[in-house]
Amino acid sequence: MYDVVLTADRGSFTDYNGSSVLGYVACMPYRLVPRFFMDKFFTPPMKTDREGKALFAPYALRKIEAVLESSGFSVAVVPPEKLDKFAKNTRIIGFTVHDPFGLDPVSAKLSFLFGGGPTWTAKFFSEFSEKVKSLKNKYGLKVIAGGPGAWELSMKDHDWIDVLFINEAEVELPRVVKGLIDGEQMPKIVYGKSPKVDQIPPIINPARLGEVQVTRGCPRGCKFCSITPETFRSIPLEVIKKEVEVNMKGGINKVEFITDDILLYGSQKLRVNHEAIVKLFSEVMKMGVIGIWFPHISAPAVRESPRTVKAMSEIARYDKDRAAAPVVGLETGSIKILEKYMSAKAFPWSVREWRDIIIDATAIMNDNYIYPCYTMTIGYPEETDEDVQQSIELVQSIIDHKFTAWIFPLPVIPISTSYIAKNPYPKPETLPSAYWDLLYISWKHNFKVTRDLIPILTGGIKNNFVKNLVKTMIDKTFSNIEEIFLKLKETKGDYAKTFSNINLNSTIGVLKAIYWLIRVSAKSD
Repeated sequence: MYDVVLTADRGSFTDYNGSSVLGYVACMPYRLVPRFFMDKFFTPPMKTDREGKALFAPYALRKIEAVLESSGFSVAVVPPEKLDKFAKNTRIIGFTVHDPFGLDPVSAKLSFLFGGGPTWTAKFFSEFSEKVKSLKNKYGLKVIAGGPGAWELSMKDHDWIDVLFINEAEVELPRVVKGLIDGEQMPKIVYGKSPKVDQIPPIINPARLGEVQVTRGCPRGCKFCSITPETFRSIPLEVIKKEVEVNMKGGINKVEFITDDILLYGSQKLRVNHEAIVKLFSEVMKMGVIGIWFPHISAPAVRESPRTVKAMSEIARYDKDRAAAPVVGLETGSIKILEKYMSAKAFPWSVREWRDIIIDATAIMNDNYIYPCYTMTIGYPEETDEDVQQSIELVQSIIDHKFTAWIFPLPVIPISTSYIAKNPYPKPETLPSAYWDLLYISWKHNFKVTRDLIPILTGGIKNNFVKNLVKTMIDKTFSNIEEIFLKLKETKGDYAKTFSNINLNSTIGVLKAIYWLIRVSAKSD
């Protein structure tokens, strides 16, 4: 009997076949990607032990497991396919969500670019929620939901969720769990408090892809970001090493740092702490891992300390075949938008130097085998075509310098835990018309970069057949998609409607997908 069973929907509870980049496929409208491909290649199930507990799990669930276990509760972390087996032997089902309704920036963009409709993230959650509802009714269970996508769930009432937990869990979640077990009436929505670093326990079982958190929060204060309200903390090195050791004992010999800016590790007042970062990378590499990667870095911090970037690259042994590709906030080229929504984004420089910051930082990263995935936020209420034109000029500068960098103009989403929660949700028809010009030049550049870097993007995929399949899919898709973006530009997005009736999950669509798969398989042999 377990006090709590932790799980998530299929779109979250997966290792994306060893390459987290493949997870973005789940942000596509589900009718455009056959389920067979999702189940086998993009979001495959995770392995379990004989009991059915996950051998590896998303870091968020591992952290909650550690929080609850350290508070005296018995916990099982299981993939959604095993939930039925465990539901009869627990009191509470807890689950994390990332994008349950397909409202995050990537999902929103891909949905309205390709004819609308539910994304795979929304489809997976819909199926998962029906299962949880059924188990709740059958066994009289209590249900707790949380995670980075909890803000989407907060937009309407869900009577099958007993407690919606928003924000950090360490301080308040054990109290909520005890209250539910004791039969107390708990609030429908609970907002967690920020724990001190000594209140954050290390994970006790392996996280997928070797994930290890090194910082929480971000002090830059961007108004569109849900991370901004959190207190910034660096996790102590001894805790980080404990988590690396847990992952290594589970057979994972690489490390994926979880952070909103790796160059903020050990920082004070947004200044790069060179010694702390060098020590972090050096100590972890000495543990015998094959490499360290990280999801986020900021351009101003890169420009502030090129020697730190160089040291990180050398210690982690990046080169042309094993480069890093973190997400970096490019946001906008408009000084007006920068000053209103992200005035500290450029620190320690002025936002008026933003173009030079981006160009200098990109050069530094490229020199050290770091290829940024630049994301942009477009669609603020007062944003005009002139503002977007300034963004186009910034993007064109990156292209003219022949940098290796992706550029993704995304609609700015009014996340309920951000400072722009009351902004209107962006729609294709409400975006500045120049957005489609920005989208075209960005994606035309992205196609070239992606083709050049296919070996890096697929490097984490261990299965050779899957690796060859993904390479072929990228090549075939990109051979046809540039014309699509040109037509989107020419029609100011109206061309997206032509995709609305395509359904590759229909019988004919599935047969076509299987035929294509057989052809790819034959070529790979």
